[in-house]
Amino acid sequence: MTGLGTGDVEEVDDRGHDHPPAPSSSRALRLRIALILGAVLLLVVGLVVGRVTTPVATTPGTLSAEAGFARDMQVHHQQAIDMALTVRDETTDPEIRQLAYDIATSQGQQAGQMYAWLNLWGLPQVSPVPQMTWMTLPTLDQSQAEHGMNMASMAATDATIAASPTMPGMASSADLAKLQTLTGVDAEKLFLTLMIAHHQGGVEMAEALVARSTNTDVVALANTIITAQTSEITYMQQLLAARS
Repeated sequence: MTGLGTGDVEEVDDRGHDHPPAPSSSRALRLRIALILGAVLLLVVGLVVGRVTTPVATTPGTLSAEAGFARDMQVHHQQAIDMALTVRDETTDPEIRQLAYDIATSQGQQAGQMYAWLNLWGLPQVSPVPQMTWMTLPTLDQSQAEHGMNMASMAATDATIAASPTMPGMASSADLAKLQTLTGVDAEKLFLTLMIAHHQGGVEMAEALVARSTNTDVVALANTIITAQTSEITYMQQLLAARS
């Protein structure tokens, strides 16, 4: 054996062959354990950080702004759908017919979405308090806090329902009945007049929800309503002016 330093150890098997020094088995075991522990530590840290940084989704309660908006906007949308279907039967104007179709289909889809939310949240479709009560809730910035109404104690009775405020922009029964008696340009003019006011009320309700909610899905739909109906208001004002 030549070329070995003072501190080198060389193994020799029973046939006299030299072998290089073998790594320590205990050192390899310690390294393997350290790697496993490191991986476990990284996994635990990742889980903790993920739980801390992930926002917790909360389900709206039955007296929340989200639930009230979903219920009342369904009612509001249904009247718009009824008026749109009525005028489609009373006019041959392609612009009015297309507008009526767009309103009926888009608001029908949105009403279905809000209906599904209430089911998903485990809430009844009918509110235990009068319509529009949710708009008395304080805004997120507390700029419109109204605390005079104790919603939790307001059971829905015939008296409270009768005293509930009218939804913004809703057409009266007399207006709806009149619309059904008209045809042609007269029907178009009344429809546009009623629907402009109806859309303005819908925008008001959607803005009220945005001011009171942090629910991503509900706020997104409310903003969609604001954008779409504001644009349609401008278009309907142009159509009405052309028929004056």
